Amino acid sequence: MNVNQSKKLNMESASRTEHSARNTTAAIIGRVMAILLGYFSRVVFTHTLSTDYVGINGLFTDILNVLALSELGVGTAITYALYKPISEKDIEKQKSLMQLYKTFYRIVAVIVCVAGLMVVPFMDILIKDQPEVDYLLLIYLMYLANSVVSYLLIYKKTLIDAHQLSYITVLYQMFFQVLHNALQIAVLLLTKNYILYLSMLIICTIAGNICISRKADKLYPYLKDKRVKPLPKEEKDSIYQNIRAMLMHKVGNVIVNNTDNLLLSALVGTLSVGRYSNYFLVIGSVRQVLNQVFQGITASVGNMGVEESKERIHKIFDASFFVGQWMYGLATICLYEAVDLFVSISFGEQYVFPVSVTLILCVNFYLTGMRQATLVFRDSMGLFRYDRYKALAEAAINLVASLLLGHFYGTLGVFLGTMISTVSTSLWVEPYVLYKYRLQTSSVPYFVRYGLYAGVTILLGVGVHRLCGLITGNVWIMCFGRMIVSFVVVNLVYLVLYHRTKEFRLLMQKGLEILKRRRRK
Repeated sequence: MNVNQSKKLNMESASRTEHSARNTTAAIIGRVMAILLGYFSRVVFTHTLSTDYVGINGLFTDILNVLALSELGVGTAITYALYKPISEKDIEKQKSLMQLYKTFYRIVAVIVCVAGLMVVPFMDILIKDQPEVDYLLLIYLMYLANSVVSYLLIYKKTLIDAHQLSYITVLYQMFFQVLHNALQIAVLLLTKNYILYLSMLIICTIAGNICISRKADKLYPYLKDKRVKPLPKEEKDSIYQNIRAMLMHKVGNVIVNNTDNLLLSALVGTLSVGRYSNYFLVIGSVRQVLNQVFQGITASVGNMGVEESKERIHKIFDASFFVGQWMYGLATICLYEAVDLFVSISFGEQYVFPVSVTLILCVNFYLTGMRQATLVFRDSMGLFRYDRYKALAEAAINLVASLLLGHFYGTLGVFLGTMISTVSTSLWVEPYVLYKYRLQTSSVPYFVRYGLYAGVTILLGVGVHRLCGLITGNVWIMCFGRMIVSFVVVNLVYLVLYHRTKEFRLLMQKGLEILKRRRRK
């Protein structure tokens, strides 16, 4: 490699690093702001409306997540197909792919609408105890309308994200997220009208999609070009195969992650759904913030998959997995120590789960978080076809285990079923596929590291729990005291244990490179 080629490679690598840093920073800030407003909205929601509305909110959201099975298959497959033409600056191919994407999303919107309407006759079966909620059917139809309109025009967002500029779409989404939460809080405080509350969400969803679409048209004027060449048949067939594979993953993901409220409603009752909705708000919010780190690097990983060697990809993956275990290990311990107290402060003691349920929710949070690095690399490099049947097996195991255990152990059993399905499938299949088909090396070192990371986190969690047990006082002091102790102790121990590892040194090197480039600019 000559000097000029070396400089070009270094510039491109730095560019990917800067894109990842910018996208991740914007995503985290945007998500934190949205979560804070969402939290205040939820507090107002639980204090101005009855627990029946809280349960219905979680139930209808999960019903529509189940119906939207085809979205992830289309989005991930098209995004993967865009990485190469973007790298090669092939505008015609980008136009063709976006035209296909537009058609797919319109079909998805129609399917979701029709499937949502078909659920209406079975509403009594899905709701064990009929809640005291006025205009229940209208409320469901408004949730359905918001889900349908969310697919219109938003397909152009994918092109911006695939160009490693997702911070732009994050800013738009952050603005409308803040706006709709602010409007909903105002509506609840002034009117306590749930219909008007939902109307604010629908209006902001439509407005946000329109603004992102117009921004994409300005960035990429060729999107408005009517002269679009159809994709060759073999390329369409390849995309269709990827969509079918991702559809299987979507089915599995939805059954594992979005049927808990349905099972709780059918097996336990809407009160348990309301409790879980509040825990999901807290735990899910933390997960969303941490996931932004990986979402911010997705396009850069896709670009790297086109241009870099498997050795380089392996090195970056190890660093990403290291970041994930640190973040999710820290968050798991902090959540276990403080989430019950936080829910009690925010929503009331009647919404607090038993300790056993909290523990299993935190374990599931950790297991899901540890998969994020693998999932980003798998999807960004188009490997989702190799483990497509795993998704169906995971879904079947989850459904059977959750139904059986939920029947005997109630709420705890439902979440135990989720843990069993993850450990028996995704925990080992996803990394095995990545190592075999892209990194082309043994996955044994990965599982050894996983065991070491998990072992350290378990031992650290036990020690931190004993320390937190020494904190006494009112509920506020105990909650924030436990959070501070957990945060400080876990980070200090991780730093002492891992500061000499190659992954830690690589991350420090990348951070210094970004700072130096910023100073030069």
